[in-house]
Amino acid sequence: MRLVIDEVRCKGCNLCTLVCPYRIFKPGTIANRKGILVPVTDRPERCTNCRLQKIYGRTLCGMCQMICPDQAINWVNEEVYEPHRVVVED
Repeated sequence: MRLVIDEVRCKGCNLCTLVCPYRIFKPGTIANRKGILVPVTDRPERCTNCRLQKIYGRTLCGMCQMICPDQAINWVNEEVYEPHRVVVED
């Protein structure tokens, strides 16, 4: 799973940057089309509860999602990596 910030819903309050125990959110520096500085994720792999939820059966921390007044933060399932055979030519 990975975190996604919905730029249309986000109003740039930056509450997620204050409550995240893993400090994966940073205040935005580039304005979206509404002129709002949407926070960005900085190395979201540090959010181990989110990333490893399915593998280890962990409970999501959810602090960022709970504090967001606009419900702009969601988790999206990632595509499962499927190994494939590679033919190496001599």
